[in-house]
Amino acid sequence: MATIWEKTQGGLIVSCQALPNEPLHGAGIMARMALAAEQGGAAAIRANGADDVRSIKAQTGLPVIGIVKRDYPGYPIYITPTLREVDELLDAGADMIAFDATLRKRPNGCTAEELIQRMHSLGVPAMADVSTLEEAEQAERLGADCVSTTLSGYTPYSVSRTGPDYDLVEQAAERLRIPVFAEGRVTEPEQVAALLQLGAHAVVVGSAITRPQLIAERFAAAAGRRWQRDGFKAKG
Repeated sequence: MATIWEKTQGGLIVSCQALPNEPLHGAGIMARMALAAEQGGAAAIRANGADDVRSIKAQTGLPVIGIVKRDYPGYPIYITPTLREVDELLDAGADMIAFDATLRKRPNGCTAEELIQRMHSLGVPAMADVSTLEEAEQAERLGADCVSTTLSGYTPYSVSRTGPDYDLVEQAAERLRIPVFAEGRVTEPEQVAALLQLGAHAVVVGSAITRPQLIAERFAAAAGRRWQRDGFKAKG
């Protein structure tokens, strides 16, 4: 049987997530979204919450990278921040678990190393979401099985960008011995190809595929600019 590394090598991972305030929120809906992604050629799914992980695994044959987004007041980390979230995902059968591996303070006195050890105790690989090369190197030292550039531009000390962090992907791929997944602000197929060329093991795409309200906003904004530029008036 192929490993998760073999299944995802050079492929597309689709992030199927919808928060409670979004129209597509719900495990059943996300499972259908994941099925559509599978039919479109996705190699794996990234999902938020134990219910979504279970539902997606039941609906598709793809590996599922699980996270739990949970706020702890006073702490900036909210992607799988503590052992509680890790245990929920282990119970749900996640094939890999991603967690915030930035340098920021984690709730409940928990450490990144403890999270990794808990995952490894049940044979589940740990994906470290990072925002800088320093964090990527630290995650590797702590025993993470791979890193993802998910949080580049989303920490106060990382560079804000309008597109993918090509530099971080390239540098991490050159420096690390573990796989590097590219994630964050990937909106075009050409960017996926470019990130793989730079050494990414796989590329994660979310909003550009699975958040139709944001996709509609892009088209609506383009239509609005055209109407304004050309001076058209609506009929009727």
